[in-house]
Amino acid sequence: MKITIVYKELIPAKLYGGTQRVIWGLGKELTKLGHEVVYLVKKGSYCDFAQVKAIDDSIPIVDQVPSNSDVVHFQFEPEELTRLKIPYVITMHGNVNHQNPFDKNTIFVSKNHAERHNSDSFVHNGLDWNEYNSPNFSKNRSYFHFLGNAAWRVKNVQGAIDVIKNSKTEQLKVLGGVRFNFNMGLRLTFSTKVSFAGMVDEQKKASLINQSKGLIFPIKWHEPFGLAITESLYYGCPVFATPYGSLPELVNEQVGFLSNSKETLTDAVKNSDAYSPKTCHEYAKEQFNSKLMTMRYLEKYERVMSKEKLNSENPKLVKIQTDKYLAWK
Repeated sequence: MKITIVYKELIPAKLYGGTQRVIWGLGKELTKLGHEVVYLVKKGSYCDFAQVKAIDDSIPIVDQVPSNSDVVHFQFEPEELTRLKIPYVITMHGNVNHQNPFDKNTIFVSKNHAERHNSDSFVHNGLDWNEYNSPNFSKNRSYFHFLGNAAWRVKNVQGAIDVIKNSKTEQLKVLGGVRFNFNMGLRLTFSTKVSFAGMVDEQKKASLINQSKGLIFPIKWHEPFGLAITESLYYGCPVFATPYGSLPELVNEQVGFLSNSKETLTDAVKNSDAYSPKTCHEYAKEQFNSKLMTMRYLEKYERVMSKEKLNSENPKLVKIQTDKYLAWK
């Protein structure tokens, strides 16, 4: 089977690059299974196991798909899709707050993500754990971490900071943010219990998470999936987070604790030693790997190649969110 994967950004990922890592792992697994993969991606991309074709921004995307493709996997919904004569699927990676309909061949990244759009079509993200350093369970773990784009208020880095400040001795390392942030309104964080690593590359991120007691992730939106969660679990870190979006799907009682109460999460953090780093690691490795994800996508590919639609009706957001942020108390 010849599969074209379409994404508007560079591959491979340079820093965090969540979606890039997902489609990189997907393409690699597909080639291992004997399929031919073409990446239609931003100019400057490269890949050692698949063909790379650069997107020409002056031409509609649908006109750039190789004509001999058996199926096309878009990472966004392209314009003029009705002109495409090749079977296709579309992965919806993010959130919207409108009720415009999506294409019937849309795939969401968690069960909750799908249900919020009146759909049951989803595939959990998976990562190629062979590209990650092995966790060190014997290493001393001396702080907690936050992982994500800390400039986003919906990610609630301030909530993570408050949880740590409410504890007596714990420390927090923020991966993905800076102490002085003027882009989202003045925010200065002076606490000596908090340090900021900024945007980190893969090796630095692995080193830092491998020394963490756990991920503090008090998001204030419905997280579509959350690679920060599965990456942290892989390195043996239990997750302390709010119960929104995909979180109840990903975090069971063996690997973390969910609450939208600052005080309750603070109490849970105090008991982080009750969680087994090895259990967290094995859970992430077994449930959220790129091979499992690939097999589930192949099922979707086969359905659309048989002229079946993945959704009987066009998915659309069931309920507009009127509050800017979900509850954090």
